[in-house]
Amino acid sequence: MICIKTKIPQEICDTDDELKAIYHSKDTVCIWVFKTRIDRNKFMDETAGMLKNDREMHFESFYKV
Repeated sequence: MICIKTKIPQEICDTDDELKAIYHSKDTVCIWVFKTRIDRNKFMDETAGMLKNDREMHFESFYKV
């Protein structure tokens, strides 16, 4: 296990883990938050294998309120 210390906003900590999708690269950690578990799982299936920028664009296009 690898732990990276950082300050996560309380709002993210309070959100159910099943509503979060987490992506990381060598210099970035991204956390996307969804309204439903179904949306989160759909996003994960749709973006499998995508690079970070493509995932961000996909989230903005289909999931951001």
